[in-house]
Amino acid sequence: MENYERLSLNQITTEQWNLKEAIEGCARAEVPWIAPWRHKVEELGLSTSKRLIKDAGLKVSSLCRGGMFPAGNASERQKRIDDNKRAVEEAAELGTDVLVLVCGPSPDRDIVSARQMVEEGIAQLVPFAESHGVKLGIEPLHPMYAAERSVVVSMDLANTLAEAYRPEQVGVVVDVFHVWWDPDLYNQISRAKGRILGFHVSDWLVPTPDMLKGRGMMGDGVIEISRIRKAVEKTGYSGPIEVEIFNDQIWSQPADETLIQMKESYLKHV
Repeated sequence: MENYERLSLNQITTEQWNLKEAIEGCARAEVPWIAPWRHKVEELGLSTSKRLIKDAGLKVSSLCRGGMFPAGNASERQKRIDDNKRAVEEAAELGTDVLVLVCGPSPDRDIVSARQMVEEGIAQLVPFAESHGVKLGIEPLHPMYAAERSVVVSMDLANTLAEAYRPEQVGVVVDVFHVWWDPDLYNQISRAKGRILGFHVSDWLVPTPDMLKGRGMMGDGVIEISRIRKAVEKTGYSGPIEVEIFNDQIWSQPADETLIQMKESYLKHV
């Protein structure tokens, strides 16, 4: 991997930047892809976001995020479906065919029902997404996030949800931070052949400084990133590789420095 043609800045890595600054930063650093977050797009406005990305010559690897399907009552669940439809429209407008789904936590103690709500939410969203040329990328999260962010906590669960649909409708997003621990990881990556819609990299720091904002730069932790990348590529995935890091220390340094580190670490450890 001698070049950067697949490298994407997932915008959360430079959380201190608004989307305009992130676009300009990518252009300066010659990072060809960007993965915006919806709240950053909203701040700038959808049409302005689209124009600035296009003018900078950047490509959009994905939009983060849809999902958050489970809720305590039917009307709230419907609100979430409506918001997901807006997310699909935003993804299509920005020129990406991948909407990342962080599927959402359980509204109460009933995790089985919450998973059912995720399944039903995806079923409602698929026809709308397909009509906009957008694929839904289910991103399984690390099990420690089950209570707060997603009840889909393994590649096995994500694959099972995705396999109810055609690969051009629903797939999975492999984020090394969330899946590296899984004893069945390589079998599940093989199982996802033809369905991998995204590959995200960062590292697992020891000790982990914070449950949410404790990800490290690639090479600073314990994940076999390049082994996982090779397994993902063996399935036929050759798309963008997003660097997605939540880390207060990284957010507090100049973001241009972060992009320099990101490129160096990408070449050495991804």
